[in-house]
Amino acid sequence: MGGGGTPVPQRRRAKTPWTKEDRQMISRRHALALGAAFAIAPRGAMAQAKTEVSISRQPGILYMPTHVIEKQKLLEKHAEKLGVPGVTAKWMSFSNGGAQQDALLSGGVDIINTGTGPLLVLWDKTRGKVKGVVASSAQPLLLISRDPRIKSLKDFEPGDKIAVPTVRVSTQAILLQLAASQLYGPENWNRFDPLTVQLGHPDAFIAMKNASHEVKTHFAAPPFQTYELKQIPEAHIVANSADIIGSPLSQGQFMTTTAFAEANPKIIQALRNAAEEAKAFIETHTGEAVEIYREVTGDKTSKEELLEVLKQPGMMEWNIYPQGTMKFAQHLNRIGAVKTQAASWKDYYLPVAHDLPGS
Repeated sequence: MGGGGTPVPQRRRAKTPWTKEDRQMISRRHALALGAAFAIAPRGAMAQAKTEVSISRQPGILYMPTHVIEKQKLLEKHAEKLGVPGVTAKWMSFSNGGAQQDALLSGGVDIINTGTGPLLVLWDKTRGKVKGVVASSAQPLLLISRDPRIKSLKDFEPGDKIAVPTVRVSTQAILLQLAASQLYGPENWNRFDPLTVQLGHPDAFIAMKNASHEVKTHFAAPPFQTYELKQIPEAHIVANSADIIGSPLSQGQFMTTTAFAEANPKIIQALRNAAEEAKAFIETHTGEAVEIYREVTGDKTSKEELLEVLKQPGMMEWNIYPQGTMKFAQHLNRIGAVKTQAASWKDYYLPVAHDLPGS
């Protein structure tokens, strides 16, 4: 059974499995961490709620709700309101989703915030022992190139390099797989995979600014995509995530182990309440939220420029319900990256979010 009494769908083998090399790559990275996840103590051993909760943060303005929660101590505030005083949040910085996943599975962090692809892969590989809490952002991602030859996805050739946060399983990598399926047929879903290289967004931005660097294309997240378009000669948009998937897509979402959630239900509820308050604060006090983002992340971009970034289409999308995630789930199941076909987004989200709309 899944969390909240939701039946876990029957497993079935995907028609177009990942290659042996793909599976080995994922298996090597998660092998030790998965062992830790399956060795999580039973409920009774974790009955006492934690007083220090470790949570990840990433660079980029789409993670601004986490920065507001951190600065305003919203998790602590809502935990106390729910009868759990003395909770403190320990925020830990990560440059990409892959490192966060390993930290969560190994017990190095309690809650992480990253993309839809990592959530689905972790949920499947741990047999439902990792699930989402609530979403936090759904801004569009832009594929930016400084190569004048590359004007569309059809222009990529062997030898081109596309920077993504984590190869094969990051949101950007999966978007490229979806795009390849649409352009070249489902059997060619991995056409762009050999072109991808793993770089965190700040490092990819630096590479893009270096005219001699081999990376000339970056599937960027806000605000890096805006910086690249403004600061890099010949930088231009090749593709938009919303066009690829046909709808907004949750870019950031909180996730944790079911063992932690079961042992700390009030902290999980406090996190949902904190995310709701952060959303409202960003919408009504956008300038203050931007200043918080600048302080927490160390981004030296001016407040005025960041406010201009947030005026771009889709950039104020902070809803806490998941969007577009089932399209990812269906794709990952079809290619064999996820063996379990989810019947609903509620299969890989905790019951704390089940009253929300979602897709």
